[in-house]
Amino acid sequence: MCGIVGAASARNIVPLLIDGVRRLEYRGYDSTGLAIIESSGGESRLSRLVSTARVADLAAQAEERQLSGSTGISHTRWATHGAPTQVNAHPHLSGGEVAVVHNGIIENYETLRAKLVAQGYVFATQTDTEVIAHLVHAYWHGAAEGDLLRAVRLAAADFDGAYAIAVISAREPGRVIGARKGSPMVVGIGDDDHFIASDAAALLSATRRVAYLDEGDVADIRRESYAIYAADGARVERPVVTIEAAGAAVELGPYRHFMQKEIFEQPRAIADTLEAVGGIGPDLFGAKAAAALAKVDSVLILACGTSYYSSLVARQWIESLARIPCQVEIASEYRYRDSVPHPNALVVVVSQSGETADTLAALKHAQGLGHAHTLAICNVATSSMVRQTELTYLTRAGTEVGVASTKAFTTQLVAQFLLALMLAKLRGRLSADDEALWLRGLRHLPAAVQAALALEPQVIAWAEQFARKQHALFLGRGLHYPIALEGALKLKEISYIHAEAYPAGELKHGPLALVDAAMPVVVIAPNDALLEKLKSNLQEVRARGGELYVVADLDSRLQASENIHVIRLPEHAGYLSPVVHTIPLQLLAYHTAVIRGTDVDKPRNLAKSVTVE
Repeated sequence: MCGIVGAASARNIVPLLIDGVRRLEYRGYDSTGLAIIESSGGESRLSRLVSTARVADLAAQAEERQLSGSTGISHTRWATHGAPTQVNAHPHLSGGEVAVVHNGIIENYETLRAKLVAQGYVFATQTDTEVIAHLVHAYWHGAAEGDLLRAVRLAAADFDGAYAIAVISAREPGRVIGARKGSPMVVGIGDDDHFIASDAAALLSATRRVAYLDEGDVADIRRESYAIYAADGARVERPVVTIEAAGAAVELGPYRHFMQKEIFEQPRAIADTLEAVGGIGPDLFGAKAAAALAKVDSVLILACGTSYYSSLVARQWIESLARIPCQVEIASEYRYRDSVPHPNALVVVVSQSGETADTLAALKHAQGLGHAHTLAICNVATSSMVRQTELTYLTRAGTEVGVASTKAFTTQLVAQFLLALMLAKLRGRLSADDEALWLRGLRHLPAAVQAALALEPQVIAWAEQFARKQHALFLGRGLHYPIALEGALKLKEISYIHAEAYPAGELKHGPLALVDAAMPVVVIAPNDALLEKLKSNLQEVRARGGELYVVADLDSRLQASENIHVIRLPEHAGYLSPVVHTIPLQLLAYHTAVIRGTDVDKPRNLAKSVTVE
């Protein structure tokens, strides 16, 4: 989503500011910009560039202008307040002296805006961020007495909501002030310069040594030094860590799109996620897991979007294998209802990035209700979510650039299956024979997924039909209903075809009214206990003239015929079948989008890491 980069150096930092936001492009954005302090003749002034195109356009503008400066900030914006226009693009300026970039939402911006208008400030944008620029400017000329650090701290005290901001002033060249509340920010430590960013990945070309700001921290970044102040104003030291570079993970290689690359990386991602699994035990989830999980008698999973769908599968695994209650909540809804806390429940938060604002807020709410035992299932070891939970399981999917999640989803499923097995073992419900059986199944998954990927030519033939459609239905039962949900989500995300998913048994309770020759119906049909029930649902569609696209197992005995198209997976993976059945649905969405000519990796209106509520 929105990305921030800032730097104070003795060198020209324009290339670094551009490289930093380019590294964050995969998160999704609809405008980008930068501001630097240029000095000439003993005077300093702010220069601003913005673009509603890609970062490459911003780079071209900077080169054309031969822009140069040693202090600056840059940004990628995903629009919340105000349309994605050049006027609304960050950075925002005030009085020609202060420039601000901002992630998050200032919830009380209308009240603050009215006060600033009364003081004579004129607003040029529809954004909440412009309030920050004018407020910092007002404090700098007032109570802060010409100190940018103090002006930012005074302004931040007036904000309601979540934010990460970086601020520069032409009156104080060589200085960048950053602040965070509810949105991530890191300080980058160089040899002769210092940096600030919303994501450590943005700084990889400059440094790998970073310090993560805590909630409420304010950072004072200068060329030769940096200082961090806690919410109470006391100067503090935050641990400095060395981050690993992603390297080849973000190279496209021979693939046409990152989404295609990431679909085909799933066998390796699953193998990597299972690499350290020698047996099933609490230690898989951290050193404190054995003690923390000893009294756990239920599970509450909080997640959004694709992660929510993986968690719906996990609920059935946990209740079937461990025989303990499991509840799954959409994180963005959980903290806004009167839930009943259960102190012996394990709260599990699931997120690819570990920075999903709704899920982090739900985690904080659960902890505030007295839930002591928390587990993060996440793909980023240095994320806020990992740092805020007691236990962790890293999915090790590697960098996922495509906005539509693929390998993060399947590795989340693997991690949650391990959780179900571990809880079953703690409760004495996993025999040694069953443990060995499930471990063999998990270790075979990469090969099973590879076999599913080999079906791509058949899926392309389906995609050629889907590309002409405007609507689609997805059906599944039991463990595979969430996979139908995920398949529909993928199709709508990147092809812009309206798609919905239903439990197949619900078809006759309403959705059947939509079925006709123009409505393709995708059915996930593994050879499990519900197959015969599912066949009856298929006949309901066929009788109404619907066209069926069935993803079946090799031994499902479902035959292709007029208006029934069947793709057969090479084998049935039992409880792990949802992982394998996901693959054809990912390929269907991808190839349909390619045929329709949409921007596969950066679909309109969406972002990779959703860091606002």
